[in-house]
Order: sequence, then C-alpha cells, then structure tokens
Amino acid sequence: MAREQTMHELEQGDYTLPNTGRPVIRSTKGVISSGHYLTSMAGMRMLLNGGNAFDAIAAAGFAAAVIEPIASYSLAAEGVFMLYDAASDETLSLSGQGTAPGKATAEFYKSQGFNRIPTGPGKDAHLSFTVPGIVAAYISLLERYGSMTIYEVLAPAIDYAENGIPNYEYMLNRLENANTATQFDNYPPGGWDVFYDNREVPEPGSTLVQPGLANTLKAMSSAAVAGDRLAGLKAARDVFYKGSVAKTIVDSSASVGGILSMDDLASYEALFGQPVSSTFEGHEILGHDTWTQAPMVQQTLNLLEHFDLKAMGHNSPEYIHTITEALKLVFGDREAYYADPEYAEIPLDGLISKEYAAERVGLIDPERALPEQAAPGDPWKYSKGKGQVPAAAGIAASSNGSSEDSNHEGTTHVSVIDNDGNMVCGTISGGAFVKSVFFPDLGCALSTRIEMFNCEEGHPNVVEPGKRPRTTLINYMARKDGETVMTIGCPGGDNQAQANVQIILNTLIFGMDPQLAVEAPRFATQSVENSFFPHNYLPGRLDLENGIAQSTADALSARGHDIGRAANCGLRTYMQNNSTKSSSAHSRIRQPNHVLYPGCCKFLRDRDVAGFRHPRSTLRSRIAKH
Repeated sequence: MAREQTMHELEQGDYTLPNTGRPVIRSTKGVISSGHYLTSMAGMRMLLNGGNAFDAIAAAGFAAAVIEPIASYSLAAEGVFMLYDAASDETLSLSGQGTAPGKATAEFYKSQGFNRIPTGPGKDAHLSFTVPGIVAAYISLLERYGSMTIYEVLAPAIDYAENGIPNYEYMLNRLENANTATQFDNYPPGGWDVFYDNREVPEPGSTLVQPGLANTLKAMSSAAVAGDRLAGLKAARDVFYKGSVAKTIVDSSASVGGILSMDDLASYEALFGQPVSSTFEGHEILGHDTWTQAPMVQQTLNLLEHFDLKAMGHNSPEYIHTITEALKLVFGDREAYYADPEYAEIPLDGLISKEYAAERVGLIDPERALPEQAAPGDPWKYSKGKGQVPAAAGIAASSNGSSEDSNHEGTTHVSVIDNDGNMVCGTISGGAFVKSVFFPDLGCALSTRIEMFNCEEGHPNVVEPGKRPRTTLINYMARKDGETVMTIGCPGGDNQAQANVQIILNTLIFGMDPQLAVEAPRFATQSVENSFFPHNYLPGRLDLENGIAQSTADALSARGHDIGRAANCGLRTYMQNNSTKSSSAHSRIRQPNHVLYPGCCKFLRDRDVAGFRHPRSTLRSRIAKH
C-alpha cells in the first residue's frame, strides 16, 4: 500500500509511473551488476572463490569483451573507473582512456583533407584508432588492489570465447543493422566469419565462438607465473603492450592504413588520480578531471543550488526548464575548456567554484529557453591559473539523420561491491562495429574515440600525440559524514552527465528510493555539438521520455524548447552494503527504440535496494554503502 501511495504521489500530469517489474536480489557476500548475466557470472566467480571487488570487475570486464562486443566494447578499447578501497579508506579515479598515437596531429589530419577527425560508418575509420587502454587499467587495478592471478581472472573470458556463448536477441538485432554489414564490407572480412552464418544472422540460442579473441586472451593468460602473482600481471601487460598481441594490433592497424605504432603501445600507462571534489546536499561528490566531461555534474549542481527545485515539483515544466538551461551553460564551458589537464592549463578550480556558479546562474531565464549552444563563461576570474575566454564558436545546425546512439550502439558498465566494503565501477567502451574496423586475428575492433578531439590549434582539446581525448565516459563516488556511501556510473555520450544530474536530484531532493529514481521519466538537451563524429548539432532541441506528459511538453515548447520524444533515456543500477554485510539488487529492463544514455545514483538510510534500467545492452550502474 505504501508503494502504491508513493507511485501515486509521483504521477506526472496525465502519466502514471509503471509498476516495477523485477524482484530484489540480495546477497551476503557481495553484488555485481553488468550488461549481461554471463558478464556478472565471471565477476561472481571471483567473489565466490575468495577474490575481492577489484578481481571481480577485472574478470567481468575481460568477459564483457567476449559477451558484449555489440555494445561497442572491445578488448582493445578503453574505460574510466572510480574505486573505493575499504582498507585504506581511499577513493581514487583511474583512467584507462586510450590516447592519440604519435603521428596524430592536427597537421596530419588537415594534410589528409580533414578539418575534423573522421570515423565510421565509412572507409576513414582507421584514422581514428586510439591506443587501447582498458587492459592496462585492469592490470593496474589488480596490481594495486587485487588478490588473484591473471590466469584466474582471465579464465571465464577465455572459456566464453573458446567454447562459445549463446547468441542473444540484442546481439542479433544489432547484426541485422545494415550499417554493421556495410562497415564489415568496407574493411573485409570484418566480422562476417565470426558473427554470421554464411552472411545470415544466426538464430537465437545458437553458439557464438570467437577463436581470434580466445587466442588473444590466452596469450596474456599464458604469461601467468606460478607463485608470483605480480610477475604474472607484469608479463601479461608486456604481452599486450610490447609483445605478440601488440604486434597483432599494430600490424592490423597498418593493414588498413592506421597509424598506431609499437612505441605508442609500449609507452601507454593507466593513470590513478585524486578525484575532483564538490559538495551538494550534504554529500561530497567525487569525480574525474577534465579529460572526461565529469565536472559537468558538479558545475550543474552548483547552479541548481540557487533554486528551490522541490517547490517547483518533480518534472514540472519549470523544473525541466531550469535544469535544461543550467546544463546548456555548462555545456558551453565544456566545449571551451575541458581537455586532458596533462596537456593544457584548465581553470578547473574556477569552473567548479561556488562563486562562478553564483555569477552564471543569473543567465538562466525562467521564462525563455536559450535557443543555441551557450557561450562559455569566464572561470579564470575564480581560478589560480591565468588564461583567456575563447570566442564562442559559430556552429551550424546539422544532422546526418542518425544519432550517436544509433551508430555507437551503446556502452557497458560494471559495478561491484564485496563483503569487505570495497567498491568499484567501470564505464567501458570503444570499438563499435559500425564506427571501427573488426580484425579477426585480434578478435575485436579498435576504439575510435580519437574522434572526440578537434583540430583547432590552441584549443585545449586539440589532438596531440599521447593525449587523452575529452571522453564522454564518466562515473563518480560520493561521501557523506566522512564515509564513502555510493558510486554513480553513467555510460553513453553527451547525455550521461545530464542523466546523472537528474538521478542525483531524484535521490537527494525528492527522496526517491532506487527503483523510483530510475523509473522516473527523464529528459536531455541536444543543444550542443555532439562529441561523436559527425558532431551533429540540434540547437534548442530538448528530448523528453514518453513518460513526461504532453501538457508538460506543450508548456516547455511555449518557453522556446524544440521538443522531441525519446522512448527511453537509459538505465541505472544501485547496490547497497549495510552494517550487516548484506547487499541487494533490484532491476528493471525496458527495450526502447532510441537510447539517450543517462546515469545513476542512490543512497538509502534504512534498507538495501538496487534498481537498474537496461536499454538494450547499455548499463548504467551505481553502488552505495551505508
């Protein structure tokens, strides 16, 4: 009855929130969530065999490269991680983002006739390969926090690749996409011989065997050293970045005109870092630096502190308008300032300062929508550094008739909490079939996220050798009263920061439980140049989930928003570990025809619950500890 009352109170105009559809899953030893049950099983094997959360996420991540390649995630891709080590009470960021090759310069791309770095669909995908980062990230996690050998961690993935997995509907639906077939033909043989049966889409439940990927994984596993776990991990890293696998990657790239070199791989390092911190509603929000778009959430929350959002009413026209306009301002700053801080001076302290937010909030017109991408502000005034405000770039509205979502096909995410309270989440992506090149000998595609650079000399995010592109991949952790209480994860393009904001507000402002927080309808502005090639731009466009009432859409349209409808805005997962060492998960899956990639976040004081929504194969995940 209490549940029904809660649902009634959250009704939005002429829309009633649906009943939840999945039971709560509870555990006494740990919880893992991912985009596929076999991925989760790989991680759970580590937990059940005495491993910890870091062993589990590495095993699950390697397995996901086998299980979820259609989710734009390959072994030769990248990822970003947030982790909490209970023993040291340490919260850290970890970058497994791939970097630009040594030959990747603005001059190089301009000499090839490009003003922007191209990728697929098409025959220029080889020009956007990044150095693979995800393997180094997993091995770095295992070296620093893990307990199991590389042989043990890789065993589930090798089993899946060598002996096969059942083909599942989402995988097969994506194989039916004409863009997938076209891209395989652009770079033959592509994945025809691996994923199809005589160029026909296989039947559901048929067995998918991936011999090339199995051989790549076994090459690393064979490096295991009896009795010396760390030596085995180093040897596996060397195989991938300096040895036989590295040679296969470089030779594969060269065979289609790519510019990766052995030196590029040998010099790659996954980087641990101190999180960027801000506060909201009594919580410390910890995220990645400006090599991601993560500070967007912190900037947006700083702006929204100036409004009584609860009084506006959840998903009211005023509420949606206010949040959307705040996001537009922050997107303007993202485009102007965000980049790898190892290569450019970024006014991060100014961007996330409360004083800067107080100055910018006055630009939000409560009655009228900004019709275009916002101009950047001047955070240098609130920074210890020195720099100039760039001129606002003029951008022509553009659309190639398809979104990043349809071409990128999603990302995946893994979250783990173990019996000791260790917490880790990873947003892992790269190597979409329709955007990249599939190499049968390697068993996977290479990531093309170098497309997120620009070729504007002097811009913080201009392409440079060894530099990380400003990735859209993000995740977070939060602390309350000195204790790490949750992780917040959100794969999926330019919409993920927007969704993370909404889920945080659902939780901390409106007090929703995890399932209600993830089921509540969401929205996303498209009034920003898309981070993915061909960088579509839809000025003034505001997408609403179908659950937001038409009366609300009409009121937003009256404020100047160009309203579009989206069947679904993503997925969430939440896990909680309480003082009794029990954890639980609660999930809901919906199958949309359009994906916008939101985020996740929730903290409960009195019970363990977890909720997630899974659009196709894309996972957004959250873990909380009380």
